[in-house]
Amino acid sequence: MVIYVNKKLRGGIILKLGEWGETKAANYLIKSGYQIIQRNFRCKLGEIDIIAFDKEDNSICFIEVKTRKSLAFGLPKESINRVKLKHITNSARYYTLINEIIDTDLRIDVIEIIVENNHKLICHTKNIS
Repeated sequence: MVIYVNKKLRGGIILKLGEWGETKAANYLIKSGYQIIQRNFRCKLGEIDIIAFDKEDNSICFIEVKTRKSLAFGLPKESINRVKLKHITNSARYYTLINEIIDTDLRIDVIEIIVENNHKLICHTKNIS
């Protein structure tokens, strides 16, 4: 069963579809053996939803999460255009600079979460750049 809310709940807690999807993506990554380094990294250049370490290939992954309720407008990853990818790339470069990350493999991934008819599908595409 899939539960998400796009409105205010008791106690003033707000859970949006995107936030719900990012939490599901982080849980998926942890179960897949990744170590979450940071969520929702923001800087002047853009935002990165999840930064994680892939133990399998010893790389740092900058992950964009796209959550959709339907495929009416295409696959979620199709919304990552050249401009969005540039923002992610520049933000990742800035992150590596301020954290003095050198000699480490880096990549940009996308996790698509599609929620339709009470079913959830997660698709992880590695190295989209």
